[in-house]
Amino acid sequence: MKYKAVKLVKRPGLKITPDVFETVTLETPELQEDQFLIKQTHMSLDPAMRGWMSADTGSYIPPVALGDVMRSSGVGEVIESRNARFPVGTMVSGLMGWTEYVVSDGQGGRLQVVPPGVSAEVVLCVLALPGLTAYQGLVNIGKPKGGETLVVSGAAGSVGSMVGQIGKAEGMRVVGVAGTDDKCRWLEDELGFDAAINYKDEDLAKQIATATPDGVDIYFENTGGPVQHIVFGRMNAHGRIVVCGMIADYNTDKPSPGPNWLNIIRKRLTIRGFTMPDHWDQVPVMSEKLYAYYQAGKLKHRAHVLHGLESAIDGINLLFTGGNVGKLMVEL
Repeated sequence: MKYKAVKLVKRPGLKITPDVFETVTLETPELQEDQFLIKQTHMSLDPAMRGWMSADTGSYIPPVALGDVMRSSGVGEVIESRNARFPVGTMVSGLMGWTEYVVSDGQGGRLQVVPPGVSAEVVLCVLALPGLTAYQGLVNIGKPKGGETLVVSGAAGSVGSMVGQIGKAEGMRVVGVAGTDDKCRWLEDELGFDAAINYKDEDLAKQIATATPDGVDIYFENTGGPVQHIVFGRMNAHGRIVVCGMIADYNTDKPSPGPNWLNIIRKRLTIRGFTMPDHWDQVPVMSEKLYAYYQAGKLKHRAHVLHGLESAIDGINLLFTGGNVGKLMVEL
């Protein structure tokens, strides 16, 4: 059976252009013992892909090799199987790539069985990378306490929106920073954030100060930029800064300067970066926690769905222009 896949054939410059990809037609192989064939139905597009396309071999995960299928996570159905643990009809999620079909043996913990009755959209918005990243960063690293104040940059994004909702579920005061007034209204009216601020407003520092009258205990960093400097100056003693992403710097050739470190000493701050590949072994436990939040009605989501495998080629840039409204994914 023939199928389409998209390979990375060139390292991108400051922008991701269509010529860095090539669409190819492949043939599904004959399955070996313990292998199974997955028909991918939904594919996730995430900001981390920008780094995966680079030539940087010193990062937390090896880059996608030129000529390889572009890396991504997704959801799919097992349609042929020689593995008793993954019979035909099983829905799975995990790393699959920009491809219509993928063969796996289920080893390495990279594929999880989707709970019955849970849609692919819920998996990619809540239970997969965005939710797992939010949970690991806020709960396991940030150690939130009820009554504390949490500020989230990129708060309307797939990770940020989960972080804020988990913070509310843990009894925190939650302030989100986003890029449009519509996104801010969604954060407040739909997700229950205590305040949401448009980072493009001229009085950004004043608005953040007003929204955090008791200072900031946890700052969940997704974007970098001016927000970082302002919130850094409002951190309370023993505050925690969880660094997940710096999307403002992903498509620039000169990283923005960071805050002066004096406040780290004065306020005894803890600043920690993290990436999810270090924590794959914890995915089953974190998925259960996220599913419990979801079943209790504490995690809402919004999806921005593109259609067709090749829509990812141009669509991925929506992540860096802010053009997506909700978790960006492709329905195959």
